[in-house]
Amino acid sequence: MAKMGGSRHLKRLAAPPFWSILRKEYKWVVKPSPGPHPIDRSVPLLLLIRDMIGIARSAREAKRIIYDGKVLVDNYVRKDYKFPIGLMDLVSIPEIDLHLRIVPYVGKHLWYINIPAEEAKLKLVRIENKTTVKNGNIQLNLHDGRNILIKIKDPRNPVEASSFKTLDSLLIELPSQNIVQHIPLSTGKMVIVIDGRNVGRIGKIINIESYEGRKKRYSLATIEDLGGHRFQTVLDYVMVIGEDRPIVKVFEG
Repeated sequence: MAKMGGSRHLKRLAAPPFWSILRKEYKWVVKPSPGPHPIDRSVPLLLLIRDMIGIARSAREAKRIIYDGKVLVDNYVRKDYKFPIGLMDLVSIPEIDLHLRIVPYVGKHLWYINIPAEEAKLKLVRIENKTTVKNGNIQLNLHDGRNILIKIKDPRNPVEASSFKTLDSLLIELPSQNIVQHIPLSTGKMVIVIDGRNVGRIGKIINIESYEGRKKRYSLATIEDLGGHRFQTVLDYVMVIGEDRPIVKVFEG
């Protein structure tokens, strides 16, 4: 893929492959603003409204919908038509009772699914890492740029933080960010692949094996998908979505 950083503009030929746009009819395309998701893992809000959902026929129509404050992203009104929309983001247009979740999708990397209104305030997020902050409290850093503070009663014995590990998932309520459920990453859990050639596949973790590489340690997960087929992928490429079934809707059907 061509380099996309630095410039304020983006050529269509250099845009991420999963963007649903015509590549050769026009030269330029909207470039996402800096935000919670990198360019190659997001789509600008305008393209979502016009090209993916199709509720606007032109950029002008899409901008008017966005400028009028009709679009909510993660339960906040977003008026920036370049705002980056990425993994597990919630997009709602209450005026037409439309509620969407952005999910990994086989062959498309990222796409949207319709979700019920009662899920429009529930977001699945992954813990990327955690850091110790003032007074010994623990800050969980999530995949979408959010941070959640875990209060520690005794910094010498931080039992509250020991259960939260990197690559675990949280179901949070928006906009409060209250943790509704914590799903640890382990064998037997249901996951969705968020990157790599198996992106979008869903199944249960059968086994996790760690290896020593030349530069760093890495882990591979063996997953059995919903059709009973087994495959391997890098552990960093999976996101836990539930125990025996997804805790929120992550695929159509």
